[in-house]
Amino acid sequence: MPAAVATNGAQEGRTVKRQRTDQNEIVVKSQRQVGSSRLFAPYRTVGLVSPTSVPFTSIALGKTTFQLTTSVGRSLQTYDLRRGLNLVFITRPQTPEFITASIAWKDLVFAAWGAEAAESERGVWIFKRGKKIAELEMPLRHEHNIKSFCIFGSWIIGACDNQILVWKSSNYELYTTLQSVTASAFTGTLSSMPTMLNKIVAGKEDGTVEIWNVSSGKLVYSVLPPAADYGAVTALQPTPALNLLAIAYESGPLIIQDIQADKKILQFNASAHGTNGPSITSITFRTDGMGAGDDGKRAGVMATASNESGDVTLWDLNNGGRKQGVLRGAHAPPSSSSPGGVSKVEFLPGQAIIATSGLDNSLKTWIFDESPFNPVPRILHQRSGHGAPVTTLAFLPAASDGSDASGKWLLSTSKDRSLWGWSLRRDGQSTELSQGNVTKKARKQGILSSEGRDTIEALKAPPITSIACSLNRDGGMGSMPGKFPIWQSGKGKTKNSTEATSMTGWESVVTAHQGDNKARTWFWGRKKAGRWAFETQDGGEVKSVAVSPCGTFALVGSANGGIDMFNLQSGSHRQRYPARLTPAQAQQLKLDLAKAEEAIAPAAESGKKKFYRGQGKHTAAVTGLAVDNLNRTVISCSADGKIKFWDFMSGALKHEIDWSGAVEITGLRLHRSSELAAFSCSDGCVRVVDVTTFKLIRELRMSRSSQSKAFDFADFGFSNDGRWVMAATSSFVCAWDLPTGHLIDVFKLPSTCNAISFSPTGEYLATASEEHVGVDVWSNKTLFTHVPTRHINEAELSTILASEGQAPTVSGEGSISIIGTLANAPDAESDDEDYIDADLDADAELDALSSDLVSLSLVPRSRWQNLLHLDIIRQRNAPTAAPKKPEKAPFFLPSLQERQANPAIANTNTTQDLAAIEQERSRIMKMDRQNTVSRFTSLLRDASETGDFAPFITNLKSLNPAAADIEIRSLSSPITSFDPESDACNELVAFVRALSYVCTSKRDFELGQAWMAVFLKVHSDVVVDDAELRQAVKEWRDRVVEEKERVEMLAQYCGGMVGFLRAARV
Repeated sequence: MPAAVATNGAQEGRTVKRQRTDQNEIVVKSQRQVGSSRLFAPYRTVGLVSPTSVPFTSIALGKTTFQLTTSVGRSLQTYDLRRGLNLVFITRPQTPEFITASIAWKDLVFAAWGAEAAESERGVWIFKRGKKIAELEMPLRHEHNIKSFCIFGSWIIGACDNQILVWKSSNYELYTTLQSVTASAFTGTLSSMPTMLNKIVAGKEDGTVEIWNVSSGKLVYSVLPPAADYGAVTALQPTPALNLLAIAYESGPLIIQDIQADKKILQFNASAHGTNGPSITSITFRTDGMGAGDDGKRAGVMATASNESGDVTLWDLNNGGRKQGVLRGAHAPPSSSSPGGVSKVEFLPGQAIIATSGLDNSLKTWIFDESPFNPVPRILHQRSGHGAPVTTLAFLPAASDGSDASGKWLLSTSKDRSLWGWSLRRDGQSTELSQGNVTKKARKQGILSSEGRDTIEALKAPPITSIACSLNRDGGMGSMPGKFPIWQSGKGKTKNSTEATSMTGWESVVTAHQGDNKARTWFWGRKKAGRWAFETQDGGEVKSVAVSPCGTFALVGSANGGIDMFNLQSGSHRQRYPARLTPAQAQQLKLDLAKAEEAIAPAAESGKKKFYRGQGKHTAAVTGLAVDNLNRTVISCSADGKIKFWDFMSGALKHEIDWSGAVEITGLRLHRSSELAAFSCSDGCVRVVDVTTFKLIRELRMSRSSQSKAFDFADFGFSNDGRWVMAATSSFVCAWDLPTGHLIDVFKLPSTCNAISFSPTGEYLATASEEHVGVDVWSNKTLFTHVPTRHINEAELSTILASEGQAPTVSGEGSISIIGTLANAPDAESDDEDYIDADLDADAELDALSSDLVSLSLVPRSRWQNLLHLDIIRQRNAPTAAPKKPEKAPFFLPSLQERQANPAIANTNTTQDLAAIEQERSRIMKMDRQNTVSRFTSLLRDASETGDFAPFITNLKSLNPAAADIEIRSLSSPITSFDPESDACNELVAFVRALSYVCTSKRDFELGQAWMAVFLKVHSDVVVDDAELRQAVKEWRDRVVEEKERVEMLAQYCGGMVGFLRAARV
């Protein structure tokens, strides 16, 4: 039986266009997964190039280009070299587990996947142009992951820890399994020798290299290491010379062995630190016959690399071999904050180009110059991303001058000290903002030494902790042309630079850095570091930054409580908050304070506190800064629990909000158009303040329980329209509806969320996780369909907290189908029933309230509001004109009428037969209708007999407006019933008593009023003629009046008590 399992490309691939469906097809609505977002759908992940330890694989496409394929977790990305490493394919679907090995062969890519657990599922998938086409047959109860592949002839070889799997490339069937004959395991190093038929070489943990015949399944020979302390085999690579194999060992040595004669030809000590240095994990040979010798005209160049170092070493194998050069800092070395090292180095066949990939999430190609000859290559192309988890996110403002109107640019920072700008439209436009020629500086300072004690990262700015941006003064690529020093203090500025910036623009991005007392500026248009480094006046670490809306001023908040304002054009210090005092002003301040102490009683009566110039400095770190839309007010918050409002020009304190006795304030976000400021607090609450009236308007929490207070907000912000407040806490992202204050969405991520940012156009939400170097992007579902904003109760929240996390994928798999499902939804109103598939009863919260409270219904407002206006809705939706006759089809196409009237399939008696059948059907349906009772009617009759109206009310609440209207209109009475002696003649009275039950239960108040309004509108004439019904309506009215008077009395009592407490008492 063939092992290859073909898949349907149309189902696994990207949905190209919306599929056409039959009008009579029933659309089944899928329930939302527990823990998934109600407002957002996964879109894609950006910033991933080569973040895993799986080496890249390359393949030549004819004689024109090469394609390089890297692993990004559960997908493969293929880049084209001729297009400048442009991304051409992303594999779909994602593998069930992480990819452990990959190899490209012809036009196919093989990917092995599996988990660490022995009982987990494993497999090998085959992709062609990014689509899965087949699978390799796997042995039963396979417990080890495949570490590497080798394909030659008609064989596909995969190496595991304890065995080697062999498949036939013709039908993908498992041919045989090669078991190790010793206790030593395979290291995953695998290769084939060009001169050996059906034979492979495999490295082992004890340093042995075994030669196997894959056709017979027998061990042919074992090559022993020169010494027992060489350790495991870490790399194998055949040389261009026949029968020679390069072998690297864990302790550092590299030897070139004649496999046929079992004789050592050359040996190198690849480490500069003796035998205890980093071991070589990748070997490659140059095959274009150039590069060696003093003039580079001879063959024999070898390159080696290690996953413990970021350097690539080049060797000249002629005359006994020597080290030819070292490509320093090809990739970032491993550090405490991020992984690093070179995962693979490979010379492209027949080319003077070498490709490298590293654990710093980068893929690079290098080219060798022939004239003048240089043994060390220079960079040709590169694709990279963050090498460490992302810490800060910020979308560029979309309405600013010089920015893209679609809001596609996203800024991100990481622990690897880099600042990236990501394009959500085209990956090739994403770039890292330059911090100068760091490599050249390191070479001048001697940091790029063979000892490798220091790294290039030490010359970069410290990790960024806060970003502020305004593009109104950004000059794009034309801002500040020429060369100039970066990150100067501003004291040595020249007049020429200031004059030039007035015409071309200046810096637009300001950043705060960890453990640094300087805020740095950046040119966004030129994607490079700016001129200024603004130092805090009190010497404290920069904790927060802000840029004025005009783009001219930058504000810097200090850990010591100081706030300074600088001019971005000239780099000059312009203001301090509070303003600096001259000796005369300080003396005047003492006098004013003395007078204020004498007049403390009148000030207390007015309720307003007066602030003098020089007063109001924060006593703790400034954790947030913002400037209002008109450059009139500066808003600051601090860990001392105080919010201060400063005059922008004078630096005087205008107002203060003091929460110091309750919480610490950890962050500030301002929505300028609505003049609302949100503050994250240490008690697990986001408080929203109106900056015009200085009033607290909302307190937003995940839950009122003590469990929510344990969550600290890592990041938060407003939506583009100011209606939602988004916040990230632990591994959860929360959304509150600001007008109602309700928690309307909570979804869980796979790991801790470090940062979030909402697109200024409202299209995307970006999130960054602790265990992920990419940026996850989510689509806003409210742009495609109606999404209910029902409050999430405690039971639902507990279920979400215990659920599994979700995240977008690199390939965007699933996002297109989600949006398509939303767009094809048959009824937007059905989204109101989008409840989580769990045993959650929203009414339980109301039952826990006091029985004296009158509560409203949890039924969506559209249910009972539309019920009162169905006639208007039908009239509005009625066609304005009669349907037009379809246009006549071309002469060569038969019209629909002609096809239906084809004499070959029709006869003269068709019309009479159909009329007779319809008449008989109508008669039978009328008879059956008289014997059929709806659920509404049966529940109403049962309730009138038992007195329990709860099941009837529950059923009535579940009906849509049209169905409820029909049921109310269908109620019968002794006057309207055809059978006055029937039991159904008391339905009207029973319905009114059910509404009286709703009023007595003090629940669903507005819903009961809507039902009674429709009832009186339809059956008012019957109420006038029926005495029993009239008495039932009177009883309902008495109960409503009774409840109204009771609530009014309670409201008056509360109003009087509040007025009494607010009044001045002596």
